[in-house]
This record gives sequence, C-alpha cells and structure tokens, in this order.
Amino acid sequence: MSHTINHLKKLRLQRSELAVPGSSPEMIDKAANSAADFVFLDIEDAVAPPDKERARKNIIQALNDIDWRAKGKTVSVRINGLDTHYMYRDVVDLMEQAGDKLDTILVPKVGVPADLYMVEAMVNQIEMAKGFKTRVGLEALIETALGMANVEAIAATPGRLEAMHFGVADYAASCKARTVNIGGLNPDYPGDQWHFALSRMTVACRAYGLRAIDGPFGDFSDPEGYIAGAKRAAALGIEGKWAIHPSQIALANDVFSPPEKEVARARRILEVLKEAEALGKGAAALDGKMIDAASERMARNVLVVNEAIERAGQTATH
Repeated sequence: MSHTINHLKKLRLQRSELAVPGSSPEMIDKAANSAADFVFLDIEDAVAPPDKERARKNIIQALNDIDWRAKGKTVSVRINGLDTHYMYRDVVDLMEQAGDKLDTILVPKVGVPADLYMVEAMVNQIEMAKGFKTRVGLEALIETALGMANVEAIAATPGRLEAMHFGVADYAASCKARTVNIGGLNPDYPGDQWHFALSRMTVACRAYGLRAIDGPFGDFSDPEGYIAGAKRAAALGIEGKWAIHPSQIALANDVFSPPEKEVARARRILEVLKEAEALGKGAAALDGKMIDAASERMARNVLVVNEAIERAGQTATH
C-alpha cells in the first residue's frame, strides 16, 4: 500500500438519489416521504429560466419546513452553473436562509478545480458569517468533456468535496455522442459506451476518498434498462444512481444493496481469516476458494454498506 492513502471523506447512504424540480412544491413533499436515500432539489436543468427564482424560494421553504433528517433523508440542492447569472444568488440565498438545514450542494458542469473553489469560498464565508455549526458538503457533477479531461484534478480538490456524479446527458451532448436516450445504449456500439467515463470517474473518486454516483436513465418506462445500467455501474464500484421518477427508487435501492447471501459471506470471510491469523496464516480457504487480506478489504466494504442501510432503516422508523 502506498504511504499516501486518502480515506473516504464522508460516508452517506446514496443508493437512490431522487431528482426533484424546485418548481413543484407537491413533488418536493412527496420526495420527503419517499423511500429514496438522498434527494436533490433542482434549480438547474429541470427548471425553466422564468421559474428559477420561484423554485429557489420553494426549495428554501422546503428546507426549513421539512425535517429531512428525521425522515432519514440526505438533502441536496443542484444550483445553476457558474456560467449563468443565477448561480451566485442560488448559493447566497440557500446558505443564508437555510444553510444549517442543507447537507450538500451539487455543482453542475464542473470543468476545472477552480469551479469548486469559487463555490467553496462563498459557502465558507456565509457559514462563518451566520455562525452555522453544520458543514455543507459539495458534490461535483461531471458532465462535460472538459470535466472528464480534468476529473482526477477535480477529485483532488481539497475541502468540502464529497462525491462526484456522472451526468450522462450533458456529457453525451458535450462529446457529440450518438445516443438513443438519456443513459441508454447505442446499438451500434459493441457494449456500453459510457463504461470508460464511468470507470475513469470512479477510479478518481476512490483515489481521493469520494463517493461515486451514476446519473440518470431517462426512459422510466424501461425498468429493465435501468436495472441493467445500475448493475453495470455497481460492478465498477459505483454506490448509487439517480432516480428521475419515483418508480426508479426501489430499483436503485435493490441493485445497490448487498444481497443477504453476500453479507453472510462477507462475515464468514472475516471469521475464517481471524481463525487463520490465530494459526499464523495470512491466507485461508473458504468454500474451495482462496481468501486473503484483499478478500478482507472487499468483505469490509460490503459490511460498511450493509450497516449504513440498517442504520437508515432504524432512523426512518423513529
């Protein structure tokens, strides 16, 4: 192991991330009572320019009126991009009026580390000025060719950055990729054309202690397609996926939850390796397969997620 180790900055259960337009108070209320682990209230792409100010006010009211934490929800807001005139007012109003109720800010179309630096500087100043004891995290949405070209440098940004998300729709547009729908596969490509981008982002996340989250799948009438995409993402090490429709929440929760059989095997791996250690052995056999220290690390990953799910379930019932 290298002497340089970047541990996970912040553990948050993020199997399902429900996207909710801030322009719809009714949808916000439903989201608070949904089964989603994580909710992001949107002021960006899901809100038309004439509605952005009203959406911002709706979100601030919802942050203050709804006890998201008591409902077992992590709540985030996707602000507008740094290339718009909406962004500064998003950050100022959200932080000044509801900064102690907010868990993270999702920054769209991050292209260079300085994009996060600007948002972080604003958040730092407002938290100090308001005397908030909570600390709002930042999440970066990687959805442009520039962002992917700089993904490792963005992941290494010090400070509040906790996670990166893959925004497949804008990424496809930025790369001028041919695609059939948001997150869908092009039958002319031999496999998954998003594999490289997802894998590169995931490696960058894990190298610098960040959570890796997959973005949207636009065809909510195709649950099989959603599940297949989620399973491919999970196989790479991604720990959650967006739900742009409530019907996708249960699908994400299921795919990104370790099965009971996997949890039981992880516990057994730790037991067997502990027994082997007592005998002075660094490796052992379990069910006809060799296990060693790397097996232990993989097993602990499974158990950490399972424990987070169990804690979330306890929170939701109290």
